[in-house]
Amino acid sequence: MLRRLSRERREYIYRKSQESKEHEIFERKQKIRQLLAEGKPVPRNLTEGLEQEGRSNFGGMGGAAALRVDEGQTEPGSSIDSEYARAGQYDPKVLITTSRDPSSRLTQFAKELRLCIPNSTRINRGGYTVNELGAACRSNGMTDLLVVHEHRGVPDALVLSHFPHGPTLLFTLNNVVLRHEVSAHAQSTVSEQYPHLIFEGFNSKLGTRVGDALKYLFPVPKEDSKRVMTFSNERDFISFRHHVFLKTSHREVQLAEVGPRFEMRPYEIRQGTLEQSEADVEWVLRPFMNSGRKKNQL
Repeated sequence: MLRRLSRERREYIYRKSQESKEHEIFERKQKIRQLLAEGKPVPRNLTEGLEQEGRSNFGGMGGAAALRVDEGQTEPGSSIDSEYARAGQYDPKVLITTSRDPSSRLTQFAKELRLCIPNSTRINRGGYTVNELGAACRSNGMTDLLVVHEHRGVPDALVLSHFPHGPTLLFTLNNVVLRHEVSAHAQSTVSEQYPHLIFEGFNSKLGTRVGDALKYLFPVPKEDSKRVMTFSNERDFISFRHHVFLKTSHREVQLAEVGPRFEMRPYEIRQGTLEQSEADVEWVLRPFMNSGRKKNQL
């Protein structure tokens, strides 16, 4: 089992190491095609290396022939794109746990997250190490692992790790309000329907990346589902709301907030699972990103 996982991880890292080279070649070919279409001379530095590649791949026809042969080529794919390739084909299985020695408020928050995410399972952290949590997720076919953390009894961080190869997203939590604090519906039961999802403001490439990681925590809903989860991004703070609705007429809908509610902000994305400390950092929030035009990342 460990050898197979190690081999899969090596193959995954190797594929990722080839991506930058493939994208570089693709961009150079696109520039050459654009220059040829405009009737401009092609600089020598753009064709260096492509001619040898063309001869090896197309029986000595040369780089120009190589450009003609793959003229309809689309942009090379990415292993990042394949992480959720089977999303929608089967329902995700999510494991939810807390940090060590959780307070009653953090335990309650983890229970409410389990109610929010269908097909999820909550376990008490106990003495489990991070490596044991990762092994448990793999042996039980879990697709994602959610770990919530706290500071002095206040939930302040959330870690979302996708299995088997990542990514792992780290969020800060703010303004956490539990279900029993939403006074209007503190005693109501929670629907277990697969929810509809609303994503607002995830416009950039990074926003799409974060949105996909959150989106594929949930299975595909039925058309008659009366439950909705909202993730709204404003200035890189993602507001989460949980509602049920009832259509009273052909023009009116009544909403009722169920809870919990909170704001979350991503600050790091790693290209591995939670226990893989050697995984590359794909993106991290730096202090200089909070100024000027770089202020909004999502």
